[in-house]
Amino acid sequence: MEHKIRVVIAKPGLDGHDRGARVIARALRDAGMEVIYTGLRQTPEQIVSTALQEDADVIGLSILSGAHMHICPRIMSLLEAEGLSDVLVVVGGIIPDPDIPKLNEIGVRGIFLPGTTMQHIVDYITEHVRSRVETS
Repeated sequence: MEHKIRVVIAKPGLDGHDRGARVIARALRDAGMEVIYTGLRQTPEQIVSTALQEDADVIGLSILSGAHMHICPRIMSLLEAEGLSDVLVVVGGIIPDPDIPKLNEIGVRGIFLPGTTMQHIVDYITEHVRSRVETS
């Protein structure tokens, strides 16, 4: 039996717009992934705790508020502290071009700007998720 990719989708910070996150969650589910949507206004601590509890392979962050350079480093630090540095972290939203290399430097791998197709996101996650031993 093949392992389903487990994805935590989160809306960190004070941004109250979650339509995009819900659309992504549905697309990932339709692609056969198991999706846990945490809801609005999640702290980095809540997101990492959910990833740990749910044995997530991927954390997908939807950030439209411009707080990505504050939130992402904190999440990456918490993941490292919990021994979860192999969890793939991807971000979607409004990310200025100069911030993309900075996010890559701290370990954020997939950065999806407005207009990215759902298929591209599904393919990226499928190709870059951590490998697991298939025991199921």
